[in-house]
Amino acid sequence: MRIWERFLLAGLVMAGLAGPAAAAPSAQLIARVSAAVEADAPRLTAIFKDLHQHPEIAFTEVRTAGIVAKELEALGFEVTTAVGKTGVVGVFKNGPGRTLWFRADMDSNSVLEATGLPWAATAPQRLPDGTEIPVMHACGHDAHTTWLLGLAKAMKTLKADWSGTLVVYAQPAEEVGLGAQAMVEDGLLTRGFPKPDVALSSHAVPLAVGVAVNAPGVRMAGTDQLDVTFTGVGGHGSTPNLAIDPVVMAAQAVMAYQTVISRSVDPQAPSVLTVGAIEAGRDNNVIPASAELRLNLRWFNRTVREQMLKRIDEINKGIVIGAGLSEDKVPVREMKGSASPLDNDPKLVEAINPALTTLLGKDGLINEFPSVMGSEDFQEAFTSTSTPYTFLLIGIAEPARFAAAKKAGRPFPFANHNNDFVVDLAAIPLGTSINTVAALALLAK
Repeated sequence: MRIWERFLLAGLVMAGLAGPAAAAPSAQLIARVSAAVEADAPRLTAIFKDLHQHPEIAFTEVRTAGIVAKELEALGFEVTTAVGKTGVVGVFKNGPGRTLWFRADMDSNSVLEATGLPWAATAPQRLPDGTEIPVMHACGHDAHTTWLLGLAKAMKTLKADWSGTLVVYAQPAEEVGLGAQAMVEDGLLTRGFPKPDVALSSHAVPLAVGVAVNAPGVRMAGTDQLDVTFTGVGGHGSTPNLAIDPVVMAAQAVMAYQTVISRSVDPQAPSVLTVGAIEAGRDNNVIPASAELRLNLRWFNRTVREQMLKRIDEINKGIVIGAGLSEDKVPVREMKGSASPLDNDPKLVEAINPALTTLLGKDGLINEFPSVMGSEDFQEAFTSTSTPYTFLLIGIAEPARFAAAKKAGRPFPFANHNNDFVVDLAAIPLGTSINTVAALALLAK
C-alpha cells in the first residue's frame, strides 16, 4: 500500500455467518446488476443532486427522510418512519434465507460549500433559536442515501436471483455520533423488524471512481464527542482584575490538552484529541461568564480512552484552581456522541470480495488497508446482537482530478469535510452497483 493511500483515511477516514451460505454471484448476475443500475442512473442522479442541494444537519433530516420513505414505499417496501427521530426503515421479504441490514446515513455538515457546482447547496439552515448556519454534504452522505435507494430498486428488480430478507435503513446524525444510538433506543432492534444476520454499509472517500476498499479487522477508531464548559466571573473588559476570565481558562485548556497525547498516552497507542470549536462571549469589551470547548477524541483501546478523559478532568481542575476558583467550580464535562472501533468481519469480507473483484477488476478492489483514525457509528446498532458486519469504502473522486492531484504531489484532490468535497456523478451508479453486488454476495441463491 502506497503512503498516499494510507494518508487518505487518516485525514478523514471472526464471527460466523448466520443462516445458510449464499452462493457467490456469477459474472452474469453481476452484469445484470450493472445493467439494472445503469437503467436507473437518471433517477438516481436526479435524487443525488436534489439531496446535495438540500442538506440537513443531524436530527433535522426531515426532507431527506421523506424522500427515502416515498421512494421505498413506491418499491413496495414495508416502511417505518421517525425511528430515532428522523430515521427510516424499509423491509423487503423475499423468501427464506438470511436477513441483511443495509444502512446509509443522511446528515450533512455545517460547512459553506465552495464547489461551484450547478447543484451546490447555497441556502443556510435556520436553527430553532433563529440563527442560521451554512450547510453542505461535505462527507458524501447524500451519495450514501442515493446508493441505498439504488440498491433497494436493484434488489427488487433482481429478486429472482436471491432469497432472504433485505432491511434498508436511513440513519440520522452520524456526524455527531448519536444517530445509531438514537435508532436503537427508539426500538430499532425491538420493534419487530426482522433480526439482522449480517449487516453492510459503505462510505464515500476521495479515491478515484472505480476503486473500493473492503478489508478485514479493525478499520476505524473509536470516538467520543464531548463539551467542556468553564464558568468564571464576567465583567467589563477594562477591569479584568474584577473578573475571572473563562476565555483565558479555556485557552489554557486548549494548550494543556495537547500534552495529553504527547506526554500522557503511550506513544505506540494511536489516539487523537481535537478541540473543534470554542464558543464564548459576543462583545469586544465584555468578559463573558462562561466559555465552552467542543472536543473530539479518537482511540482504539478503551484504556487509552479512559486515560484521556481522566487527564482532561485533571487539567480542567488545575486550571480553575489556578484561576482562583474553588474545587467545586470544576468545569462541566458533557459526554455526547460516542462509538466503538469499527471491526469488519473477516468471513464477510472473504464472501464479498471475489464478487467485487469481478465487478471492478483486480486493480479496483483494495483488500489490505491500514486502520485509520476516522470513525463511524454504524456498528453501534449491533453491539448487543454481535451481528457480523462489513463496511466498504468507495472512491468518488473524478479519476482525472485524482490523477492530477497525485501528479502534483498531493495524496487526494480534496478531503471529507472540506468545502470543496465533490462526488463525481459517475460514482452514483457505480457506488450503487458496488453495494448491490456486496449484498448479493450475502444473499444470492
